[in-house]
Amino acid sequence: MKPLRKGNLRVREADGPADLDACLALRGGSFRHGASDRDAFDARCRHIMVEDAPSGELLCTFRLLPLDGGREIGRSYSAQFYDLRALEAFDAPVAEMGRFCVRAGAPDPDVVRMAWGAMAQVVDEEGVGLLFGCSSFHGTEAGEYGDAFALLRARHLAPPRWRPLVKAREVVRYAARLRRKPDMRRAMQAMPPMLRSYLGLGGWVSDHAVVDRDLGTLHVFTGLEIARIPPARARLLRRVAA
Repeated sequence: MKPLRKGNLRVREADGPADLDACLALRGGSFRHGASDRDAFDARCRHIMVEDAPSGELLCTFRLLPLDGGREIGRSYSAQFYDLRALEAFDAPVAEMGRFCVRAGAPDPDVVRMAWGAMAQVVDEEGVGLLFGCSSFHGTEAGEYGDAFALLRARHLAPPRWRPLVKAREVVRYAARLRRKPDMRRAMQAMPPMLRSYLGLGGWVSDHAVVDRDLGTLHVFTGLEIARIPPARARLLRRVAA
């Protein structure tokens, strides 16, 4: 991935132990209240950094795991929590995006846009047909996210041919339980920023959330078929990646 630059923001791939340590530290602050956040997948992933160029401060990070096709999806982090056998038939390269986090107080609204620009560059370089991952809601109390889950059920469930099945022991089957009309304002306020971006590009989600006691989150499997991104949105992302 070639580095990207816009104004004071710079995006690049982590290069060496010091960069990885900085990514893990930011992740630890976001997901583990400052404790270390390292797992066996880190060595297999590409780690992307969005920095404030003048100061070098890390503002955002995420990791990418490129896979040759759906047949390899069982090697992904997400496969620990979801039965993804349906996606084994996806006949194109796929990439898992995970551990997306933004430094608290990062002021620039372009931070997430630049992260998506980096992902667009990797998608084009690798010929990726599907981006996927776990989108995390803070906390493990599903009642706090009733409107968000109701909106996901009403508009954004995965197509039946790709839909992940239940594998984890502790899940919230929100698609079977929530029948009410969502309050759109509350739903969007409760939605994680990266999930909002996925949905705006045409992404879809699993019909259940997994309760992750290790990270203290609820998460839903999220997929984005690259060919289904609206052309105007795809052009904007590629413009950022240029």
